[in-house]
Amino acid sequence: MSLPLLRPSRHLSRSRQLAGLALTGLLLTGCASQSATPTSNPAYSQRDLNERLVMATAWMQSAAEYRALSYQAFNVARDRLDAILDEDDGNRPLAVVVDCDETVIDNSAFEAYLVGRDAAYDSERWHRWMEDRQARAMPGALDFLTYADEQGVDIYYITNRDADALEATRDNLEALGFPQADDDHLMLRTDTSDKQPRRDAVLADHRVALYMGDNLSDFESQFDSDDPAERRALATARQARFGRHFILLPNPAYGAWEGAIYGGDWGLSPAQKDKARKAALEPWQPTGTP
Repeated sequence: MSLPLLRPSRHLSRSRQLAGLALTGLLLTGCASQSATPTSNPAYSQRDLNERLVMATAWMQSAAEYRALSYQAFNVARDRLDAILDEDDGNRPLAVVVDCDETVIDNSAFEAYLVGRDAAYDSERWHRWMEDRQARAMPGALDFLTYADEQGVDIYYITNRDADALEATRDNLEALGFPQADDDHLMLRTDTSDKQPRRDAVLADHRVALYMGDNLSDFESQFDSDDPAERRALATARQARFGRHFILLPNPAYGAWEGAIYGGDWGLSPAQKDKARKAALEPWQPTGTP
């Protein structure tokens, strides 16, 4: 709001001039206070929601612990592969099935790109990222898959990248030196995001030694549940398989776990997603006297 400029008249007494100045000061102070306090909060935007990616992405890109966990996963995979090779009867060829994104290649630069922008993940942006072929190898991934290739193991890259990204994905993997990154071993999404039909195609004539991924549905479709409690219960029921047949890599930035928090509704607004994330927290409840 605007105020008329109050100026003391040269015809007013000194006391009345001072009183007028005091009133002017009070009014201007009140006006400044109102200007500093907005009448309503701006809408929670995608840019605001993207700020939640900062810690997860910073951890993935800078933490030695993240690299160590990746090395650990591929070290375990090599130990398990050696054990399976030692007892293999040779009746069927052995295979290793790996996911691509955040399993053998690192796309954290895409998440970093979203921070500070009022832009969400969408097919167009993701496709531009894939076409740029800038994903890097996950720590330990190239060494492990090269070793598996040297042992005569078939490698299948089962990814939910769209089929029209085949050339870009193949080029990216080949440029990084990944073995068997060809059209026969790259299995991208076609008519369904469910990976089970593609896993079944490999199982038809292979013995799968290991599955590797950053998402539990890289192992079994049952994990596609939109209920976080059900997913946790399934993980507990399958606990004997982790580190033996299923090798999981960490991904705190995105995944089916996030969709489960939303009840499977990825169409929620940024504000609704933020609310759902916070509702999923189990905070400390202090006891005793503060």
